[in-house]
Amino acid sequence: MAPVSVAPGAYPSHTQLAPAHPGENPFGEQPRGAAPVRNIRKRIGSVLAAIGALIAKFGVALKALLVALPNLKLFVTAGTALVSVAAYSIFFGWWFAAGFVVLLFVHEMGHVIALRREGIGASAPMFIPFMGAAIFAKSLGDNALAEARVGLAGPILGSLGAAAVAVVGELTGSSLLIALAYFGFFINLFNLLPVVPLDGGRAAAAMSPWMWFAGLGVLVALVFLDPGNPILLIIVLFAAFQTYHRWQQRKTRSLEQAAYYRVAPRHRLLVFAVYVGLIALLVFGMHETHILTSGGHSFGSI
Repeated sequence: MAPVSVAPGAYPSHTQLAPAHPGENPFGEQPRGAAPVRNIRKRIGSVLAAIGALIAKFGVALKALLVALPNLKLFVTAGTALVSVAAYSIFFGWWFAAGFVVLLFVHEMGHVIALRREGIGASAPMFIPFMGAAIFAKSLGDNALAEARVGLAGPILGSLGAAAVAVVGELTGSSLLIALAYFGFFINLFNLLPVVPLDGGRAAAAMSPWMWFAGLGVLVALVFLDPGNPILLIIVLFAAFQTYHRWQQRKTRSLEQAAYYRVAPRHRLLVFAVYVGLIALLVFGMHETHILTSGGHSFGSI
């Protein structure tokens, strides 16, 4: 309380209090509700500080993710490859499964290299157990000839990889490597069936799209020959959808479609020669690496 002022020799008729500071209680008491207000402010401040710390941590994590993004393709390829090796090993053993995945990788890298030569970015190979492997790209080229080059690049490099395994198998007398080479030749030959989305269908786009229907017919026949094979059925359904979709696009007869499928006769002949020659070499490779089970070399015991 402020001091009281009194004139000399007189008694005050009333007292005069010094004015209190704004917001101050003249009786010296703390205003009601002041403590709760301060508590609320402290809580709000604590919440804001926690949010700020969380944002800072998120920023650090995001920065780390952006730094690691270039390696994400490697993680996807390695991870799916390990899953595929584990899946194949159930039926073929670890060594054969690992070698088979390596041959699939070599095949897919043929597509990746060809796409980059066309100026098109491609994803790293992603392995799908019992379905092989796949890469993803925005397109397969500006025209059917470029699509054929990309499509044939996989079987070409894949065949070279299988041939290298066969040579090493012959030099070392390894039945495992010879059987692995046989499967490598077979997978590349199967991929040359002239139906999309298989590699042979990519080549057929430059030779004659009518070949797609012949390739689809062969797949359907294989399903009837092996009706219990779900993988064949999946491939047939996907091929039927792709063939229908591509053919409907082609039937529009737009200038864009006409330009895409316009291939010079000499280029068409060159694609045909590579396609047929590759099939002949793969058949020869399978013949040379075929291991007869009647000779005591059962594949299951390799």
